[in-house]
Amino acid sequence: MEIEHRLRDSISAEPLPPTESAEILILRARSENGSIDSLASDQRSLHIIDDFPEKKRAEDELNEQVESLLLDKVDNGDKLATFQLAQFYFEQDDYKRSLIYYEKIKDTDPQAQFQLGVMYHDGLGTTADHEKGHEYMLKVANNLHSSNQHLIHVAQYNVGRSHFEGCGVKQSDTEAERWWLLAANDGHPKASIKAQTALGMYYCREESLDYKKAFFWHSEATGNGSLESQGALGVMYELGLGCHKNHDSAFECLKEASERGNVYAMANLTAHYYAKKLYTKAAETAARVAQLKDIEDISRETDCLPVFIGKGIAMGSFYYARCLHLGHGVQKDKDLAQTYYSQAFKFDGNTTQMLQNMVTHGKI
Repeated sequence: MEIEHRLRDSISAEPLPPTESAEILILRARSENGSIDSLASDQRSLHIIDDFPEKKRAEDELNEQVESLLLDKVDNGDKLATFQLAQFYFEQDDYKRSLIYYEKIKDTDPQAQFQLGVMYHDGLGTTADHEKGHEYMLKVANNLHSSNQHLIHVAQYNVGRSHFEGCGVKQSDTEAERWWLLAANDGHPKASIKAQTALGMYYCREESLDYKKAFFWHSEATGNGSLESQGALGVMYELGLGCHKNHDSAFECLKEASERGNVYAMANLTAHYYAKKLYTKAAETAARVAQLKDIEDISRETDCLPVFIGKGIAMGSFYYARCLHLGHGVQKDKDLAQTYYSQAFKFDGNTTQMLQNMVTHGKI
């Protein structure tokens, strides 16, 4: 088991906090005028249509109605509708039209500024311009108006990420740490949980190593629902990093994180079982991990970092190979074991080499 010290190029951006969908907002507006029936009926019907072509047709009709209603409101000077229309296009992946409407309200709407920061950073609907993206995000992060509270910590996290990666601004670990501390807001549950997790990882790096701080931030993030941090916290309890070793707490964290879909936690839970000589459980858990393949898809579903998912699959594959090799908890099969040894190396050579060294020294 290990705590990853390499953070650069692995952290993900934080998107705009959830907003009410354009459909719901328009349904509400129409209900106030007593004309909700047809559109509401269309929306409800989408949930009971099993035929895909028919469902797609109904969805397209609903989208056309929403777009038409929003365009009418925009033509009448409704700035809120302008944002809703931009967001509607954004959610439809129509980034060029989305950009047009965000630009119309960029001087007065922090949410539009936030989205423009994302779009210029990622090159959505326009040529990527990291400096411009950073400027928009910085504007939101520095806007302390009460109406902007739901955006501030998210924007602060993204500004910190830009500094950490040197994307659109000069690379600076010090500035990244400063912005992430602001975004994490002492572990407040309504602050940026991604920032809390990022700090936990940041303090596990050799360049900024402080396991006590790492343990604190992973604990805070776990308490606020971070699946990534819950797996990391389990490893820290298991190894006694920044805390006293506590195998019971390690097991609880790893098991719950595994049940929630954290692949790295599953792999470390396998290692936990193997060390306790619970070989049947170790083999069963490792076998499940070793069957996983699509790192990007898993990352989208769990919001866990691809680098850790790859390490998790490598660990799971290696431990499953070891169980097959020795007949621990599963029928011995050296040929199949070799297949999974090779798979482990394919997913993460460094992790596999570390585990092989542990075998050489009699630790596995």
